[in-house]
Amino acid sequence: MGKVTGFKEFDRKTEDYRPVELRVKDYGEVFTSTHNAEHLQEQGARCMDCGVPFCQSENGCPVDNLIPEWNDLIYHDKWQEALIRLHKTNNFPEFTGRVCPAPCEGSCVLGLNNPAVTIKNIEQAIVDKGFEEGWIQPYQVAYRTGKKVAIVGSGPAGLAAADELNKLGHNAVVFERTNRIGGLLMYGIPNMKLDKDVVNRRVNLLKSSGVEFIANVDVGRDISTKQLQKDFDAIIFTTGSTQGRDLSVDNRDAHGVHLAMEYLTKSTQSLLDTGSADNSDLSAKGKDVIVIGGGDTGTDCIGTALRQGAKSIVNFELMGKPPIERSDTNPWPLWPLIYRVDYGHAEVAQVFGADPRQYHLMTKSFIKDKNGKVMGLNTINVDFKEGQLIEIEGSEKTWDTQLVLLSMGFVSPEHYLSDDADITLDERGNYQANYGEYTTSQKGIFTAGDCRRGQSLVVWAINEGRGVAAQVNQYLA
Repeated sequence: MGKVTGFKEFDRKTEDYRPVELRVKDYGEVFTSTHNAEHLQEQGARCMDCGVPFCQSENGCPVDNLIPEWNDLIYHDKWQEALIRLHKTNNFPEFTGRVCPAPCEGSCVLGLNNPAVTIKNIEQAIVDKGFEEGWIQPYQVAYRTGKKVAIVGSGPAGLAAADELNKLGHNAVVFERTNRIGGLLMYGIPNMKLDKDVVNRRVNLLKSSGVEFIANVDVGRDISTKQLQKDFDAIIFTTGSTQGRDLSVDNRDAHGVHLAMEYLTKSTQSLLDTGSADNSDLSAKGKDVIVIGGGDTGTDCIGTALRQGAKSIVNFELMGKPPIERSDTNPWPLWPLIYRVDYGHAEVAQVFGADPRQYHLMTKSFIKDKNGKVMGLNTINVDFKEGQLIEIEGSEKTWDTQLVLLSMGFVSPEHYLSDDADITLDERGNYQANYGEYTTSQKGIFTAGDCRRGQSLVVWAINEGRGVAAQVNQYLA
């Protein structure tokens, strides 16, 4: 694949983000607006003829992207053919090319002893060029079956299911409880990582292809599942894992302590409604901000707070600082648990002079002022010995803060919909359905995505959306 000796001749070089000093002044995407075709062809040339492409295996790409094939096509300057290959397995590469952490690169065979191929950069460039050249057009459905499917939730799983069912000739109707279509893609991921024009562009393509969208309707509250069962031949729940993990410590009720997704949602809503994310009632402007918990959501909180004009930003991590390279207990091709600097970390480091992350810290309590507002919090340093968390005596510290954002993951979907539908939950509180089958305890009701498997990646949501569509198609046959 690519150039036979390319992996020996060329070093890995990712496409640069926009300079920090420019991008922190706006909410535009951190990515550069143009792609260097010559550079990407050279990077595609690094793809080896590795025999077994682990990049598209179980540990690599959940949608089984034909990565070596489109790397080779890019090397040979065949961009439109590469786009066709890309769309064979991935409905929305413009989303994954921007927000996916790229488990494919973690499983790249070249990554055994060299930096992996820049798969994510190449994927984004292929689909961006496809839109620029007008190669991506609405899908023309040749035949309609007359079957109607209701899809509850318009995140990546719901959109993928709707796209696949529509192509099969079924009438897909997507219900969304908020005022804009996109779910997590619209309100859970900030604009600088995924511009909402990118989301709207794909939604408009789906509309033009025949998918129907109904916003501002909360199924289970505004309309019952029983009504949908009367009106549709099948129902799919793709509501995501939206119940955030909370922190049960003293004074948790202090005003100014919020779940991360509430903060990100209100900030993006403000940006889209008014043109400024600073108009949110949760704005970080002029405040000492503490983000508890890491991951992508924590980074997004950091990047948003910085743009809103936070006075200071600190990110608490319970665990220790990861190693620079893989440990012996984390071998290839597993996802490398190593130290990374994401866009928000780099921005805070340049603006405030230091990486915002503080490790081995556990929050013990919040401090309220006389009006009930958070004014600080207390922490203690911790360590882990033989799997046990140990508090280190004498390491207590008090931190000033007026805004605390809890970014500790998600525990399950909200349950008012499952209660309304009377479907069984699994031991974790997710909608119970076996992977590959997607059938709930109620006949004709299916489920997929984070509400079934638990909090996961956008690319896994697309995988499940495609999978549930195939199962529903069989059910309707």
